[in-house]
Amino acid sequence: MFQRVLVAEDIDSINLAVSGLLKDLGISSVEHAQYCEEAWLLFKKAQRDGNPFELLICDLSFRLDHRPEKFKSGRELISALKEEDPDLKVLVNTIEDNPQTVRGLWESGDIDGYVSKDRHGMRDLREAIHAVNKGNKYNSVRIERLLKDDNMLILGDWEMELLSAIATGYTQDEIEGDFKKRGITPNSRSSIEKRLKELREDFGANTTPHLVGILKDLKLI
Repeated sequence: MFQRVLVAEDIDSINLAVSGLLKDLGISSVEHAQYCEEAWLLFKKAQRDGNPFELLICDLSFRLDHRPEKFKSGRELISALKEEDPDLKVLVNTIEDNPQTVRGLWESGDIDGYVSKDRHGMRDLREAIHAVNKGNKYNSVRIERLLKDDNMLILGDWEMELLSAIATGYTQDEIEGDFKKRGITPNSRSSIEKRLKELREDFGANTTPHLVGILKDLKLI
């Protein structure tokens, strides 16, 4: 069983629950961080001391604070730690179940398990730790069902940039200018209009605002 675990979680009650679980599993050395930057510093210190963490249990969203943060999300933290230590095992423990987020994390190759914070969250986290300790992958039942939804349309990074801009209230002309400025391609007005038309058809939306509403209901944006 793992003996060196880093928990990145900003909610005290969940930290207490996770601590109790890890203690029950006989895990002797656990460090907690309530900010991504704090988790990074603990990770680097453990590396310098020659006693690296074996497992990271990480939320994806953290409350904003007055302090400057190198990492804006758990996903950024996970990516950075895996780049530093590819052998680090990673369990996501979060309420976030956006299909794009879940699929993106699995496709990145950075995680070993995805646990949903629901009524069975602690039970699932226990199962996940056992599974990953044995070299297996793990998903909560809720997450597994989501991933098996063959009807779920997957949006690429370009579509996500486009739809996020539309949802924020940008016009197509403004999006074209922004994409060109940031070097995002394709960035022509015709490409933007064409893709929005295709997406409206794919999701059965009558208008672009209707499309945005549908995608929000599906938790795709």
